[in-house]
Amino acid sequence: MVYPIVKFGHPVLEREAATVTEFDTPELHKFLADMFESMYAAKGVGLAAPQIGVGKKIAVIDVSNGENEADKLVLINPKILKIEGKQEGEEGCLSIPGFREQVRRGRAVTVRAQNAKGEFFEQTGEDLLARAFLHETDHLHGKLYITHISALKRDLMKRKIKKLQRAGDWE
Repeated sequence: MVYPIVKFGHPVLEREAATVTEFDTPELHKFLADMFESMYAAKGVGLAAPQIGVGKKIAVIDVSNGENEADKLVLINPKILKIEGKQEGEEGCLSIPGFREQVRRGRAVTVRAQNAKGEFFEQTGEDLLARAFLHETDHLHGKLYITHISALKRDLMKRKIKKLQRAGDWE
């Protein structure tokens, strides 16, 4: 099932998500499959549960865009352990369609999370995967990538979104 992506302005995007405590259930496995399907349908490389209106600490990532099964990652209750180096690059968000900005992030990021069975694991990602770890983890803490851009650019973006909302072009 493909879930609709909730857009900037929806309250679930600005709240800390709830910690997941139940693992390895048929409902969780179905939800994760639906999250991957929703992410691919939206042409994203990462998707956090709040982006589909579910306030739980769950994210899926696939930097291969579905090309490589081994690149599919499930992060439940993730925590960033280490950030090394710097990278700057264009970043967008499925919840803020049509907008992209230059964002500075860590170049190598180590995350500790749980998988669908509740088992803990650590993984280090570089470049796009590092960016995805940080971006999706931010979502689970009620933060959007626009918190990492200048106040001026953020205000301009918010004004453009308000204009789209008034015109009925931002649902």
